[in-house]
Amino acid sequence: MLHTILWRRLDRPGHESAALSRSGPGWRLEGSAVFSHDGNACRLDYRVLCDAGWRTLSGEVSGWVGGRPISIAVAADPDGRWTLDGREAPEVAGCTDLDLNFSPSTNLLPVRRLQLAVGEQAPVRAAWLRFPSFALEPLEQVYRRTGERAYRYESGGGRFGADLFVDAEGFPLEYAGVWKAE
Repeated sequence: MLHTILWRRLDRPGHESAALSRSGPGWRLEGSAVFSHDGNACRLDYRVLCDAGWRTLSGEVSGWVGGRPISIAVAADPDGRWTLDGREAPEVAGCTDLDLNFSPSTNLLPVRRLQLAVGEQAPVRAAWLRFPSFALEPLEQVYRRTGERAYRYESGGGRFGADLFVDAEGFPLEYAGVWKAE
């Protein structure tokens, strides 16, 4: 079973494709984003592995931002300890999801894991891989299911919010005026 999606950037030139598939007892989310940032060409390939309950086990990002090569490895153990490129990342201890700041794809992870009923909401603490610094930071989030395939996403204590409409697999079809599925 392989589910795929293609997004177009709305705020600058760019596209992203992503695929979701089974990986042993868990899940694999992988994709490629190609876009412009500050006049520079960017290509970022990623892979996120999750357990059967949609908790992030590991993530990899590789590619380039302008002339800067990127190679990042993130991992989480069952006790909620995270590493970034093999070094402990205690600031994100206890996070359940990896959130790739440059991609709409990782919104799928809490959507699938939480299995909210319409009207329910849940807090999420994500390990947020920032773009373009690629620093790993904690990000407090709230997902509220507002319809059959609709969610309200908020982060930063409500400083950022977006309405997400998802497909049957949980991929966002449109994200905050930045990405739109084609």
